[in-house]
Amino acid sequence: MYGSYTGRSQARGRATAGIRATGTAAVCAALLLSGCSGGGGDDGGNDKDNDSPAAVEQQPKAQDPYWVNPEGNAARQVAAYTKDGDEKNAALIRKIAEQPVGDWISPDNAESQVKGITEAAAKADREALLVLYNIPHRDCGQFSKGGAADGNAYRAWLESVAKGIGDRPATVILEPDALLHLVDGCTPQEFHEERYDLLKGAIERLKQQPATKVYLDAGNAAWQTPEALYQPLQRAGIAEADGFSLNVSNFQTTAVSTEFGKKLSAKIGGKPFVIDTSRNGNGPYKGGDPAETWCNPPGRALGEVPTTQTGDELVDAYLWIKRPGESDGECKGGPKAGDWWPEYALGLVRATQ
Repeated sequence: MYGSYTGRSQARGRATAGIRATGTAAVCAALLLSGCSGGGGDDGGNDKDNDSPAAVEQQPKAQDPYWVNPEGNAARQVAAYTKDGDEKNAALIRKIAEQPVGDWISPDNAESQVKGITEAAAKADREALLVLYNIPHRDCGQFSKGGAADGNAYRAWLESVAKGIGDRPATVILEPDALLHLVDGCTPQEFHEERYDLLKGAIERLKQQPATKVYLDAGNAAWQTPEALYQPLQRAGIAEADGFSLNVSNFQTTAVSTEFGKKLSAKIGGKPFVIDTSRNGNGPYKGGDPAETWCNPPGRALGEVPTTQTGDELVDAYLWIKRPGESDGECKGGPKAGDWWPEYALGLVRATQ
């Protein structure tokens, strides 16, 4: 996806998770459509009558209001290890399974997917965390190329997403990399005007839902400067959004991301931001081929657990937007992008000890 482009947001591993049949967003959608969200109780469907992969409780709402999906890949891995009598590894993976992660919405049946996710979250008295990654000409034709066929197809998809949300609480991370690929010149100039229009229109449409927050993606601290970003963000409608997102699927430390975010916020009217802390515990990887430091880097660790209690009025939340344990792609022995990779997940947890 990135070739020699340095500092990119590494959407490859998370993008295809939303579009592959084996990707987590697609898997979750399939589970939800088949009754994943149909259980009762206060834990989002994880009651005694459900054959859930593993008993996963919700986090305290005051600290972390986002929904923990009891049918996630990590919860299934906990169950598999437990069945095999491997309690040690089950306990390690549980550290991922018990945290809320982003649901990447795939192109097909968006309304049903989103309705299932938001209903399950609401039933658990929690908020859904959704990631939209379907912009036309996505990823400049590289590894995660694809997206909606054209602007009209994207608007129709977005309408389905909004209908699926309804009046239920949801936080939306809007189009990782889409704005940055305009700034760095990766997306051809002929598509710029349409993309700005689509991003602005997406914010406006999503904000019509009464309980929806929208964070427009702004890349990461190693990609572009605040000086290069603030005018494109304004053109894309950041004024109507709740804020912006940083470090999605990347490894920049929380401290570095916070410093960068504050500088950018100062240029766009003091907008707050959220930081993806899913794999940034040890910061970025500096070894190996510089063109592949983003892809399944070794020795990385989980970052701060998801929470809205960040201690900083400009940082609305630390979130796990990228799903820890899902591959960035077929490099360093990894499976296809978006596929669950238990060995890598274990490595993340062990490095966090």
